[in-house]
Amino acid sequence: MNPYLITVTTVINLFLLNLCSAETVKEIKDIEFAKIKDHSLKLDLYLPEKAKESALVVWIHGGGWQKGSKNDCKVKWLTEHGYSVASISYRLSQIAKFPAQLHDCKGAIRWLRANSSKYGYKTNHIVVAGSSAGGHLAALIGTTSGNQRLEGDVGGNLNQRSSVSAIIDYYGATDFILRSKTQPSRANEIGSVVYNLLGGGADKKVELAKLASAAHHVTKDDPPLLIFHGDKDNTVLIDQSEAITKVYKSKGLSVQMNVLSGKKHGGADFYQGENRQRVLKFLDKVLRAKS
Repeated sequence: MNPYLITVTTVINLFLLNLCSAETVKEIKDIEFAKIKDHSLKLDLYLPEKAKESALVVWIHGGGWQKGSKNDCKVKWLTEHGYSVASISYRLSQIAKFPAQLHDCKGAIRWLRANSSKYGYKTNHIVVAGSSAGGHLAALIGTTSGNQRLEGDVGGNLNQRSSVSAIIDYYGATDFILRSKTQPSRANEIGSVVYNLLGGGADKKVELAKLASAAHHVTKDDPPLLIFHGDKDNTVLIDQSEAITKVYKSKGLSVQMNVLSGKKHGGADFYQGENRQRVLKFLDKVLRAKS
């Protein structure tokens, strides 16, 4: 047989396979889950071919709490493995100060639970994931269930829970008190990302800094935690992930910290290859244990 013909046939088959795969994922963009004055909070849904009874992963974008978008969803690939994915927005720090961002994320989770029958996914066990600022918020969601000061009422649906069954944190900050000491340029200085989030330096707004730090909320009933962090990260120092790992272990909780050697803040390696497999293994283990 002509080897050229084999090559052409292979290319055509791969194209058709990709075309079919693209059609099996249903994308529903810009669903409004809350409106605060004139500010609309929206989310995007990515549903697998068999959305009914699929597990739900909620993604929270990064950007230093002052930029970024739900369009930057790093875990859409999970739909290929039968998961539904919701990528949510939240008010940025130039619009509102903490805890507004956490209130928005919890409001999105309550909305997702209230509307699950419409879209087919199940919400008895939701997994929350995020990168950088989104990782910070994901860890807070998982460790502050039932904290009335941090629940808020964004979007209503107050009869629904905002709790989650597992957390995936990609290089997020978890301890602003520690960060005010080891990375003061990003936590204390005027105009720094944490200063803008809190409305003041973490060294001055100590109680608010603690309130915004997942490592200071961990209790014995908190959900399993999967962490990814680069050991050369100069944006969010690795001591942030080490801090919450230490607290989790002290409480006898399930935590897995994956250190990416030579990696900085983000990049494709965090979301490909063996790290994808780690996520899938974690999700399978957590959700199987909860079922």
